[in-house]
Amino acid sequence: MAFSTELIVPYALAAVLGYLIGSIPTGYIVVKQLTGQDIREIGSGGTGATNVRRAAGGKAALFVLFFDLHKGLVPVIIAKQLFPTEPWLHVLVALAAVVGHSKSIFLNFAGGKSAATGLGGMLGLEFPPALLVGLIAFLLVKLTRYQSVGSILASVSAPFLLYLYGAPMPYVIYATVAAAYVILLHRANIGRLLSGTENRLS
Repeated sequence: MAFSTELIVPYALAAVLGYLIGSIPTGYIVVKQLTGQDIREIGSGGTGATNVRRAAGGKAALFVLFFDLHKGLVPVIIAKQLFPTEPWLHVLVALAAVVGHSKSIFLNFAGGKSAATGLGGMLGLEFPPALLVGLIAFLLVKLTRYQSVGSILASVSAPFLLYLYGAPMPYVIYATVAAAYVILLHRANIGRLLSGTENRLS
């Protein structure tokens, strides 16, 4: 289907909306409020739930995980409600949220590794396979006690599960791009896994 010039503004607004929602620095805010510390100066320096757990404990990490999931989920739901026949717009808003989480405009373009926000976007696109991806991540973390292993391997599984589910091709492409981006953000973790120095969850 040809792209209509009438959709330029909605697509641009979708990108801005997704990026700004994704940029909300949940982990930074929570740790700052609870401990007075800057999470960027703790542990890995990331703002995701794993580093929040180091800085402020498990309950704070669960809250951040829940919120970060919704940073991906909510923009997609809004986009699908307003433009139900535009799957590429849904993909754009989801990817913008993923980038926003890792490159937050509110933190001088720092952030987390986008696994939770990426999963939230997938939950908005196709709930059943996304739920399975989340389960895979949970089980891998539980078995290995490496958060990075769960995030990386679950991300890799996402495009295959979407394809097998029969999702629209734009959604499969979203999962592929988001997985590649999440893996790129985990490159330091991959190096530590290969050298045997990656930290396990207690």
